[in-house]
Amino acid sequence: MAEYISKGRKARKSYGFDDVALVPGDLTYDIKEVDASWKIGDLEFDVPIIAAAMDGVVNVHFAREFSKRGGFAVLNLDGISSRFEDLSSIYERMLSSKREEVTSVIQEIYKEPIKEELVEKSISSIKEGGNFCAVSSVPQNAERFAEIAESAGADLFIVQSTVTTARHISKRYKALDFDKFCSKLKIPVIIGNCVTYKTTLELMKTGAAAILVGIGPGAACTTRQVLGIGVPQITATGDAAAARDYYFKKTGKYVPIITDGGMSTGGDIAKAIAAGADAVMVGSAFAKTKESPAPGYHWGMATSSENLPRGTLIQVGPICTLDEMLTGPAWLDDGTQNLLGALRLSMASVGADSIKRMQLTELIIAPSIKTEGKVQQRQQRVGMGK
Repeated sequence: MAEYISKGRKARKSYGFDDVALVPGDLTYDIKEVDASWKIGDLEFDVPIIAAAMDGVVNVHFAREFSKRGGFAVLNLDGISSRFEDLSSIYERMLSSKREEVTSVIQEIYKEPIKEELVEKSISSIKEGGNFCAVSSVPQNAERFAEIAESAGADLFIVQSTVTTARHISKRYKALDFDKFCSKLKIPVIIGNCVTYKTTLELMKTGAAAILVGIGPGAACTTRQVLGIGVPQITATGDAAAARDYYFKKTGKYVPIITDGGMSTGGDIAKAIAAGADAVMVGSAFAKTKESPAPGYHWGMATSSENLPRGTLIQVGPICTLDEMLTGPAWLDDGTQNLLGALRLSMASVGADSIKRMQLTELIIAPSIKTEGKVQQRQQRVGMGK
C-alpha cells in the first residue's frame, strides 16, 4: 500500500532482506531430501548460486574451479582479463595503492584498451577440461564480444549494466537491439539489471533466457549513494517474479529470475529464493575465498566509470576456501559460510524440497528478526568493537 510522503506525493513501501523472515512450514524434510538444482532452458545446475562478473571475484582459474562444483562463475569480458596479459602486477598495483589514490588507480587501469585475442584466450582457457563458461559484457560491447565468445566455446552470454531496459534512447550511439541479439546468438542470453515488473516483462519478451534483478545492493557498489536509485531486493525480486509467472502463463516459456547482490549470508539467499528467485548472484562472499583473483579484496562495478565512479575497493578476507564457502564446514557462526548448506537446511525447515516449492514459502515483515532476544550478542559485539 502506498503512503503519502508529502502533499500529492505517494511512495510504496519496499523491503530488503533484514525486513522479512520466513515462516517454518507444517512439513519438514531431511536435508538429504532437498533438491536445490535449477535450470536455464535445457541447462541444469546443482548450485543455484552464481559468482558475479567482477574482477575481484572471477578470473579464469576461479571460473574453472566453480564449474567443477556444479555451478558457474561469470567472467567479465570488459574487465582486466581482457586488457592485460600479466594480471598479477595489476592486482599488486591496485592493492598497494593508498586509500585516497585507489579510485584514480582503478580508473587508469580500466582505460587500457580491450584486446580481442585475450577475450578468446580467456574463454578457451576456462573451457579446457570441459568446464562450463559464462561470460558478461556491457550492452555497448555485447555485439563485439558475442561472436568471439560463441566461436571460442562460451556456453552462456550475459548482457549486464547498472540499469537495463528493453527501450534505450540515445542520439550519440546505436542502442543494442535485444530482440535481434537474442535471436542471433545460438547460446542463451541473460539480461540485467532491472528491478520492476514492467521492465522485467519487456526484457523477457526480447528472448532473454533469464533476468538479473538488483540495482546497487552489492557490498562494494556505491550506485545507491551516487545516483540515489534502487529498490530493496525482496520487493524487487517479488515484482520481477510476478512478471515471470505472468509471462509463463501467457506464453508457456519459463524465464528464471536471478537476484543479483545484497546477500551476505545463507539466510539472505534463502529469503531471495522465497521472494521468487530461481537463483542468486553473489560477489563479495566469493571474493573472501582463497581461490579468488585477489584473495580478500573486492571492488564494485564491472568497469570503472571515468566521470562518475560507483565502486570502491574493500577488504573482505580471505577467510576460507571456495569449498567452505559453498558447502562447508563453516567455522564462523554468522551464516557467511556454507551458503549452499544453509539454503538447503532452510528449505528443509520450511517444507520445501525444491526451489519452486521454496518460492511458495510464507514471508512475514519482521524487522526485529535479527535482534529479538539477542541482548548478549549485541553487548558482546559492542564490547569487541571498542
